[in-house]
Amino acid sequence: MNSIKNIIAVEWKNIIRTKTAMVLIGVFAVLLLFSAFIGIENKVEQNSIRHKYQEQVHDDYVNQPDRNPHRVSHYGYLVFRERPALSFFEFGIESFAGNSVFLEAHRQNTVNLSEAGFSNGMLRFGELSIALILQLLVPLFIFFIGYGTLADLKSNGVLKIMLAQGVSAKKLILGKTLGIFSFTIAVFIGALLLIFTIAFAVYPEELTAAVLMRSIFAVGLYTLYFFICSWVTVLISAKSSRGGTALISLIVMWMLCGIILPKMAQNVGQVIFPSISKLEFETHIAEDLEQIGDSHDPEDAYYNTFKAETLAEYGVDDVKDLPFNYVGHLMAEGERITTQLYRAHFDELIDTYDKQNSIAAYLSFVDPYLMLRNLSMAVTGTDMAHYLDFQKQTEAYRHEQTQYFNELHKNEIDSKQSGTQRLDSSRFKQRGTFQYNKRGLLWALSNQLTTLLALLFWVMLIVFSFFFGFKKIKL
Repeated sequence: MNSIKNIIAVEWKNIIRTKTAMVLIGVFAVLLLFSAFIGIENKVEQNSIRHKYQEQVHDDYVNQPDRNPHRVSHYGYLVFRERPALSFFEFGIESFAGNSVFLEAHRQNTVNLSEAGFSNGMLRFGELSIALILQLLVPLFIFFIGYGTLADLKSNGVLKIMLAQGVSAKKLILGKTLGIFSFTIAVFIGALLLIFTIAFAVYPEELTAAVLMRSIFAVGLYTLYFFICSWVTVLISAKSSRGGTALISLIVMWMLCGIILPKMAQNVGQVIFPSISKLEFETHIAEDLEQIGDSHDPEDAYYNTFKAETLAEYGVDDVKDLPFNYVGHLMAEGERITTQLYRAHFDELIDTYDKQNSIAAYLSFVDPYLMLRNLSMAVTGTDMAHYLDFQKQTEAYRHEQTQYFNELHKNEIDSKQSGTQRLDSSRFKQRGTFQYNKRGLLWALSNQLTTLLALLFWVMLIVFSFFFGFKKIKL
């Protein structure tokens, strides 16, 4: 144990003595502070704007004059998507996902107005976020401070002397790994904790129990990622004859894991599981709806059957004799059918997206960067699953609102004045504003089961290597 502690202490001294390493730490400190400031300011500003217009939309909605309920359902309602509390740290798909959706009767609209839609093509190269620095740039720092940790000792003959003195290869690799890892977390995890502390001290209303749990998991996740990077660095250095060879190998590995494989996963997913366009999506729904029937066609077979069944149920011969307004009843049935078709096609589309994303999830078993990226977005609530969940909840709200007004039309509008009779505006004020039901950490992780298995695989691989893999390794 003392020998391992000594190795760790020596590794710290070597890193601190390296002037370039100290300069890099200063550069990273500036980048982290800059990205934290931009991330926090952007998140707060975006949420402030969205809250402002959400209140304005709701006020305009509930202060409508007396209207026919069907007109109110077509008046519509605009919902804005709030940015998650940890989106200042991990941007995820926030810049590419829409932030508002218009809800109206008989039509399901997509979430629109993404930041990417109003920016130039430079956004394709990514945005500087705290997560991006920790995911891609910090591994380069680890590679730089550790590429020669064993390779240099091997080339100058010191390694042979240490092995001759009884220091085992296992202890050397463990001590070097822990030395690089402990220095890295002291600098970067310490900086991350400081940023989180300042962010939540300035905006304490954001720090809920759920956000705290997500933050703790995120810190643990990045800590493990840095250990993996340190472990890989020492292994490459141990198997290299010179430091320069180790550095080239590590840079090639960084390019493969951080750039090539993620892009390949995206392209392969799109080729194997092609998704349809928005126009094709809407066309498929319209074609299926046409096969079922058209509520506006008096000769339509489906709705004539629906009408006959309704008349038989109430024992009358004409819709005028029904105890309610048949037009409202008919609109409710039409809304039920279109919603059912939309949800079926939407689920198919989501299934296609899941299959596309599964390529990156499977590659997480060989690429720790993909493993971290997927889990980081899930934990911070900036992944596709949270975005789709928002869309599903707004669609449920839209359907509930529309059916409420259809029921008003059915039960309170005279059938002789279906298109002209108005109801008191107080009936509209009874409807509350949309409230997104925020999901917990377990729900977020349940959408990343394959990636979680990859995380477990990396942990088991590291444990196995230290307990069994380094006993016969030759340095």
